[in-house]
Amino acid sequence: MLSAQVATRIIFSLGIINLVTGLLIFFSCRCLPGLKIGKSLMRHRWYQSFFKLHCYIWWVFWASVVVHAIFAIIYIGVPS
Repeated sequence: MLSAQVATRIIFSLGIINLVTGLLIFFSCRCLPGLKIGKSLMRHRWYQSFFKLHCYIWWVFWASVVVHAIFAIIYIGVPS
């Protein structure tokens, strides 16, 4: 078993990963090119490359969310 301190660090780190990947998912969203800002971003090659990573970012996001939830439930518990 992990110590509570290590588990807390893992939970915190995964929370940060969840936030970052959530933002990446939003900014690579397939609906964004329909908006004014998205049309201007689609003109850049770097954004087009980033845009293609959308589906892969989801895999990282969900893996992080699941592991984050498991650690939180095991080490912090379910609030009553």
